[in-house]
Amino acid sequence: MTAVGNNHRSNAVYVYNKTRETFVATEATVADSYVRRLVGLLGKTKRWARLGTGLWIVPSRGVHTIGMLFPIDLIFLDKNKEVVGVEEHVRPFRISRVSLKAASVLELPPHTIYRSGTQIGDRLEISRLRESQQAEGRTVPA
Repeated sequence: MTAVGNNHRSNAVYVYNKTRETFVATEATVADSYVRRLVGLLGKTKRWARLGTGLWIVPSRGVHTIGMLFPIDLIFLDKNKEVVGVEEHVRPFRISRVSLKAASVLELPPHTIYRSGTQIGDRLEISRLRESQQAEGRTVPA
């Protein structure tokens, strides 16, 4: 997940859909610096796209999949973490739509939107994982 691998677990968050009462991601990395946003998921293989992973790009209004090796799902969030757009199964070498309402974008493994039931208007909670869980390698939310 970006240039942030296992060395940056302190940057891990979980994403919970409060509206649907489902987890969207149990261990997502935050890409909130210029370099992390620039690199994104480039160079990651399909192994990255396992259930529960994700990349939260802050700030962002749209993304591209140029140079990626696998499709992803996208969830566009406003500043209050309300879903303002979704794109499912965005294939490599594509450019997403740009959402002027979005403040950030979640990049997720394919079928995550379907599995979580996430829809426009849903409210998400994004919080850091507890340190003890990160140290043990578990991805249970705080």
